Amino acid sequence: MSGTNGYLLDTNVVIGLLKGSTESLALLNTFPDLLEQCTISQISRMELLGYPGIGEEEKRQIEAFINGCQVAMLDESIETIVISLRRKEKIKLPDAIIIATALSLELELISHDMNMQTIYTRYP
Repeated sequence: MSGTNGYLLDTNVVIGLLKGSTESLALLNTFPDLLEQCTISQISRMELLGYPGIGEEEKRQIEAFINGCQVAMLDESIETIVISLRRKEKIKLPDAIIIATALSLELELISHDMNMQTIYTRYP
């Protein structure tokens, strides 16, 4: 799958970028246009803003990051792919939604979760 329309960032990548992790920041060298063409799934927005115990400053940083991205809302095409993924793979629902969103929108999935990356690359 080629990411012709940009990139879908997994929740773990967004967290890493916000925290300045070396692994996440290195992605900016690999994908120089990453922040200009980034999309996140609606489920990532829920995960990020729904994290227990986040303070107001962290919330503002997360919201600012999200505002710089497209947010892909769940729809029937994503749902169909999620169902297929969950029937074929042992995968958590949020991860399946993120993978399905990337596949549905023809975005390149960017994740630090190698299992998600492997599943993503198996699907056309």
